[in-house]
Amino acid sequence: MTTATSPPHGPLTGVRVVELAGIGPGPFAAMLLADLGADVVRVDRPGGPGLGIDPAVDVTNRNKRSVLVDLKAPDGPARVLDLAARADILIEGYRPGVAERLGVGPGACHARNPRLVYGRMTGWGQDGPLAPRAGHDIGYLAVTGALGMIGRDGEPPAVPANLLGDYAGGSLYLVTGVLAALHHVRATGAGQVVDAAIVDGAAHLSAMIHGMLAAGAWQDRRGANLLDGGCPFYGTYETADGRYMAVGALEERFYDEFVRLLGVADQVPDRADVTRWPELRETVAARFRTRTRDEWTALFEDSDACVAPVLSLREAPHHPHLAARGTFADHAGVTQPVPAPRFSATPTAVRRGPARPGADTSDVARDWDVPALTRPAPA
Repeated sequence: MTTATSPPHGPLTGVRVVELAGIGPGPFAAMLLADLGADVVRVDRPGGPGLGIDPAVDVTNRNKRSVLVDLKAPDGPARVLDLAARADILIEGYRPGVAERLGVGPGACHARNPRLVYGRMTGWGQDGPLAPRAGHDIGYLAVTGALGMIGRDGEPPAVPANLLGDYAGGSLYLVTGVLAALHHVRATGAGQVVDAAIVDGAAHLSAMIHGMLAAGAWQDRRGANLLDGGCPFYGTYETADGRYMAVGALEERFYDEFVRLLGVADQVPDRADVTRWPELRETVAARFRTRTRDEWTALFEDSDACVAPVLSLREAPHHPHLAARGTFADHAGVTQPVPAPRFSATPTAVRRGPARPGADTSDVARDWDVPALTRPAPA
């Protein structure tokens, strides 16, 4: 694990982003833009929102600055529109229609800045029968078929934290959308609205699976396919100490090395015989239970068997490969993943810790030339 330093800025240096504070995929998308060098100003409202954690360790607010604006105050919308007038991108995660009611919707923003890319992050999207309804990651995944693919056959679907929906299907698609729209602005001068819905992104992530389904190479049930845990040489196995190893020996040459190092090459049935997969799985499982996770890790370490230890969040930063690459860093006492991906000419870094609500109001007003951000002192 390395210690983060601050000089590099990244390929988005000079891009200005306004983030209307929320929770989940919107803040993560704004963090990614900030990690890439954008000047992200988070517009926090007095008293929230929040995750119920100390703002000092809310990593999704790193590399940003924060101003406090009460959008329900008489001058609140005007203060945000002043920022939007000077921004390249704005991100909001309200339910459809809320930003318009608050006076900071696309129409009001584009009236001040026709070049603005207005990014909207929701679960259900801006239209459709569920658009006005509340929701969370698990529900968005459920209706796209993604959740139904995850887990063992005959058991309830497994819940994949909120990484697959909120962040992969949501944040990453919003970032892709606003950067593509920013490219369009620079080519044409015209801003636009980006409607990033988690249901759309999560569905899009399953494109390859839909192709396999159409080709008859995927069964429409979980735990029965090559990549969903149904295959005995693509899954996880418990070790003698109650920990786990992950096996991904799909290609035959990798599989041959796997069973050789595992010590079962002369005991396993033909891997192509799907009817004998349960027998193969039990042979592999029994063998993994004879040694600890660390013993198996050492055995497979320098091989192409495609086997890796299943680590916890606290263990991951100390894995030799991740430590060598500096995949995690310690910034102000908080261990966190460093910005990704990496750039040869415009390197990125964790430049500053999480923005404290309202702490940067004066600096932003000066740098963005928005005097209205600073309220006059009461007489």
